[in-house]
Amino acid sequence: MVNILHRVGIQAPLQQVYQALATAQGVAGWWTTSTTGQSQVGEKLSFRFMDGDRIRAEFVMKVLELSPDQGVLWEVVSGADEWIGTHISFDLHQDGDYVIVLFKHQGWKEPVEFMHHCSTKWAVFLMSLKSLVETGIGLPSPDDVKIDNWN
Repeated sequence: MVNILHRVGIQAPLQQVYQALATAQGVAGWWTTSTTGQSQVGEKLSFRFMDGDRIRAEFVMKVLELSPDQGVLWEVVSGADEWIGTHISFDLHQDGDYVIVLFKHQGWKEPVEFMHHCSTKWAVFLMSLKSLVETGIGLPSPDDVKIDNWN
């Protein structure tokens, strides 16, 4: 198994960073505006990536953990074959003026080209998270930075 790992520091209160990760409204502000569902342990969230009126991709996550001011853990239950069964986590801790987000997308079966794409896109979206929390303006899909034909 292989993993995508990223680390980003955000200058904002820990509770504010946690809310951006732990609520559907928060995630809609930095990942995709088409976020629906219940952000409660045992419930599911749906994330759609749109190309106009067409759904380009959709992922459904089961919420496994919501630990206030500590982190969030999801399991992918529907979406791209390479994602199903993987886990996505955001672990938080304070480091001086920064809240550090340790991001992990764990459990990829092999490092296929799509994983390389996803690693770059996760970095793009983590910078969107940073912007959202620090300035109030994120760049969620469909307004995110496009990196290739996969978007």
